[in-house]
Amino acid sequence: MPLRCFLPLYLLAYFGAAFCWRSFMVWKKTGVNPVVFKGSDDAHDFIGRVFKLLFALVAVVVLAYSFRPEVYRYSVAIEWLERDWLKWIGVALLLLSLVWTVVAQAQMGESWRIGIDQEHPTALVRSGVFGLSRNPIFLGMMITLLGLFLVIPNSVTLLTMVMGGVLIQVQVRLEEEFLARTHGEEYAEYRRSVRRWV
Repeated sequence: MPLRCFLPLYLLAYFGAAFCWRSFMVWKKTGVNPVVFKGSDDAHDFIGRVFKLLFALVAVVVLAYSFRPEVYRYSVAIEWLERDWLKWIGVALLLLSLVWTVVAQAQMGESWRIGIDQEHPTALVRSGVFGLSRNPIFLGMMITLLGLFLVIPNSVTLLTMVMGGVLIQVQVRLEEEFLARTHGEEYAEYRRSVRRWV
């Protein structure tokens, strides 16, 4: 399948499976909205707003690449990275990250949240891929951004990869502080036994 067809379909599948479907399933089963970013001015909600901007940039550059090449050229391609073998590595990373993320979310079950939910405490998930990485979903997101950059290397995908990585690092640390307060020694022991990433 040509990349111009693959990328928008992938984007639809990723956002649908990784965010919309799992959020809907948690809401339907528990009655709790798993999207907990609010409109306040604190660090947590600021990160949520910047994440939305980065996701919008990803969607715009993918749609421009696929359907509006005359617009895509303004993304400033990094031509020395335009290699077929790098593109196929990128495709493999995209597919791997999608499967990895969906599996991690399924293993989170009712504990799945987008953001830090201080009103509805959840169980600490330690099994499955969470026994390999304390943050498998964020790891999957970073692999997704790297894969996209390799498939269409340009200034926008480079920006989203770098900024996404920084935001994820900050968000992970905010979540670690929250989990330490919520789960105490159980989380402390989990941190000692499982690495942050891999």
